[in-house]
Amino acid sequence: MTQLASEPNAPAGRLFSLDFFRGLTMFLLVAEFTHLFSNFTEPAFEGTIIYTIFEQFHHHPWNGLRFWDLIQPFFMFIVGVAMPISFANRMKRGQTHKQLLMHTLRRAFLLLFLGWGLYCIDAGMIVFRFQNVLAQLSVTYLLAFLVMNKPVRTQIIFSFALIAVTELIYRFFPVEGFNHPFVADQNFGTWLDLQYGGADLGGHWVSFNAIPTTAHTIWGVLAGQLLISSRTAKEKLKILIIAGVIGVVVGYGLNPITPIIKRISTSSFVIASGGWTFLALAFSYWLIDIKNQKNWSLVFAIVGMNPLFIYLFGHVGGAPFIEHILHPFTFVAFDWMGDLTATIVTNALVLYLLWYICKWLYMKKIFIKI
Repeated sequence: MTQLASEPNAPAGRLFSLDFFRGLTMFLLVAEFTHLFSNFTEPAFEGTIIYTIFEQFHHHPWNGLRFWDLIQPFFMFIVGVAMPISFANRMKRGQTHKQLLMHTLRRAFLLLFLGWGLYCIDAGMIVFRFQNVLAQLSVTYLLAFLVMNKPVRTQIIFSFALIAVTELIYRFFPVEGFNHPFVADQNFGTWLDLQYGGADLGGHWVSFNAIPTTAHTIWGVLAGQLLISSRTAKEKLKILIIAGVIGVVVGYGLNPITPIIKRISTSSFVIASGGWTFLALAFSYWLIDIKNQKNWSLVFAIVGMNPLFIYLFGHVGGAPFIEHILHPFTFVAFDWMGDLTATIVTNALVLYLLWYICKWLYMKKIFIKI
């Protein structure tokens, strides 16, 4: 299922901006595993600027867009950016299209299996849920591969067709009792999950999100193809910024018609969040590859070198396990400052140790892949 691979630290032509963007995204996910962000939205901070800032590190309850709602689009977009680079390297090694397809099918299946497996582990029994990022990515990765070698125009049309079809299904699919397209648990996505016992009524997430958010991975592929093209750095940056601005303006402009809802990935959400992903990549590309600010970015990049490992390790209890070990010592040392302070210190140390595990794997050139 996994393999150990050695990768050079800085191969010629490497997109350091992609390493940074992926690493920062994963670092934030790792921090969320420790519950560090939640400490700053406790009642003790209510009404302060700290509370307002860290509220952005929680998903919006329904109609609206917070920073944390962009993390999954970032991740799915980043996978898309890496695809043309990865497959180009495989073709250089002599792999045929059939071999690439088999690799894609195998990887999609393993992502689906791992995503499903995490729900089973968490529940302690066999359940059928497919709302997490790995399960969703299994679909978006496969669909993006199938159109990756098509003209840019075709890829764009296909991505928006998926968004449009989703919009039409939510609005017009005749499902009694579930015909309120933008109401929590009364929409097509929830109805579909109920058909196989996979509804997630607690958080209102739906498995059908994988269809519209395939656009994020396809747009990532287009961005990756742009970045490895012969265009100048200035031209690449300009295109990324223009695409991002258009996405943000159009996405938010649609909000009065189709509300921005991450939990069911409405068309306005997909487009607006897609715009932010282009802008985030543009900033990373400008900062890291154009301005050459690479040295300090390694702090984040090493986390992004093992995204699958740290995601799985965090979800199967890695952070709570480390916290359980640290808790007696940190609370003895810092409890005099209050339970909340001791908890923040503990969680910060857990984050550091999770980061250090990634650093150790990086130094040993161990990269867990599927």
